Amino acid sequence: MKNRKRIKTIILGRFFEKMLRASLACIILLVVCLFLGKTILGSYIWYGNEGLYPFIHWISDNQGIFVFLSFLAGVLAIGVFYWVKLLNYFQEVLEAMEKLNGEGALIQLRPDLREVEQYMNDIQLQNRQNEQRAREAEQRKSDLIVYLAHDLKTPLTSVIGYLTLLRDERQISPELQEKYLSVSLKKAERLEDLINEFFEITRFNLTHLELEQSTVSLNMMLEQTAYEFQPVFAKKQLTCELKMEPEPLKITCDPEKLQRVFDNLLRNAVLYSYENTAVIIRTKREESDVCIQVENQGTAIPSEKLERIFEQFYRLDSARQSKNGGAGLGLAIAREIVRLHGGSIQAKSCQERTVFTVRLPICS
Repeated sequence: MKNRKRIKTIILGRFFEKMLRASLACIILLVVCLFLGKTILGSYIWYGNEGLYPFIHWISDNQGIFVFLSFLAGVLAIGVFYWVKLLNYFQEVLEAMEKLNGEGALIQLRPDLREVEQYMNDIQLQNRQNEQRAREAEQRKSDLIVYLAHDLKTPLTSVIGYLTLLRDERQISPELQEKYLSVSLKKAERLEDLINEFFEITRFNLTHLELEQSTVSLNMMLEQTAYEFQPVFAKKQLTCELKMEPEPLKITCDPEKLQRVFDNLLRNAVLYSYENTAVIIRTKREESDVCIQVENQGTAIPSEKLERIFEQFYRLDSARQSKNGGAGLGLAIAREIVRLHGGSIQAKSCQERTVFTVRLPICS
């Protein structure tokens, strides 16, 4: 609907522009013809018996009416001409719009409609890019589900195997029992992670996010998030540094969903950090916005992958390496939540440092 309105506006604008120019040309031509006609006919000696004399005499006595009728006839002729042309414009554009979502060549229109042609081709290219992204996302989703289904077998087989040993081997030593139980628990936890990824893929829809907003302290939210991540940091011998503005920062947000953004960013930072390094959380006020940065030290993300990490189901690791990442929804979810809050999120990575920057409106 928006595209049709835009195209109609362009065509009508071009139509009235051309009609106005033609009307001005008609007025100028009429004035010139009257001037030349009066000059030429005034230099001629009339005797009253010429065939054109009554008509010329009437024009001389009714110059105002003649000018008005001539102008009216010119405008009518111009109107009919350009009305037919306008109908042809719309007919050509309607035929082109039927091909707008097709896979054929780019749309070509007459030179008068060059601006419309460019606009429609831009729409067509955008549609093709969106369709390509959707196909790629769907393919990544399908591949991920296939790989996850395959990977479910490994921990499940291990759990069944070790539990079978514990059931059948009655004389097994306590030490070996502890080892089997420990391995079974670890594999069961891995199995739970994979099942959770399935739920994440099947239930989450980025187009149905709704916010339940309230005013909260950003400082306290980040401090709490960092505190809850301490056990996760400890597993990789990481430290967390909070470098926040001394003044309290208040924001209006959906606390639960925004918490998920910071959880995803910290989880991503932990996943790709070198051991014995620091994860840094910074806040900085920038006029009416607050800037939150999550920085980690690890292998830099290649630029071609950095542009795609916010796409659904896109993961830095190959799909078979499911132990190194989730369903590829975390950053896509984070971007959508931040966008709904009127903010933005971006990532930069160079010299073994990766920084995710979130900008959100701050309460005045």
